[in-house]
Amino acid sequence: MHVIQRGNNRQTCFASDSDFKAYAHWLFEATSRFGVDVHAWVFMTNHVHLLMTPSSSQAISHTMQSLGRHYVRYFNYSYQRTGTLYEGRFRSSIVQNRGYLLACQRYIELNPVRAGMVSDPADYIWSSYRPHALGCRVKMWKPHPEYLALGNTRTSRLMAYQRLISQELESDLITEIRNAANTGLVLGNERFRKEVEQLTGQRQHHLKRGPKPKTKPLPKQEFLL
Repeated sequence: MHVIQRGNNRQTCFASDSDFKAYAHWLFEATSRFGVDVHAWVFMTNHVHLLMTPSSSQAISHTMQSLGRHYVRYFNYSYQRTGTLYEGRFRSSIVQNRGYLLACQRYIELNPVRAGMVSDPADYIWSSYRPHALGCRVKMWKPHPEYLALGNTRTSRLMAYQRLISQELESDLITEIRNAANTGLVLGNERFRKEVEQLTGQRQHHLKRGPKPKTKPLPKQEFLL
């Protein structure tokens, strides 16, 4: 599942490395407690992207609630502020494994590059690029089976992922990822969307706009002079 959480009115959520470290700590604590595997992430100054697999239907909701309580309390105390920090509830989208998960993962890790913060994703330490491409060990990281299938050995996987992430994401795919995250609809092909629709009973397609109703001309009126 692709999860996005943004600062209220896009305000800053992380003002220092200590803030990033605190968020990562409580993310690890919450995911460990509620049974959520964290596959990919990026912490930007005013929002975060997470790619996770829950062990139950409510695991991610519980994780984000717990994480939010701890981090907002820490942030408000640190900067002598009050009030909300995030723009309401987090946004989430189910991601199809085959054909979409690694694309979503690349989209997440290339966020700092698209934002012009770095030219090489390896230069941004607050993402999951380094575990995937350089082999750095991070305790909260749980590699997804789609990533593990890139090679039979650790070295072959690292090299395969470096080649993969060097390929530019198609603009249509970027739009599809963003639309799915913003609307809460599934990120996947038509068949996968229909399967999720049948399983959950929730619509996974945009409603088509019908033709505008024709307006009848006003009847002619006769005026007495």
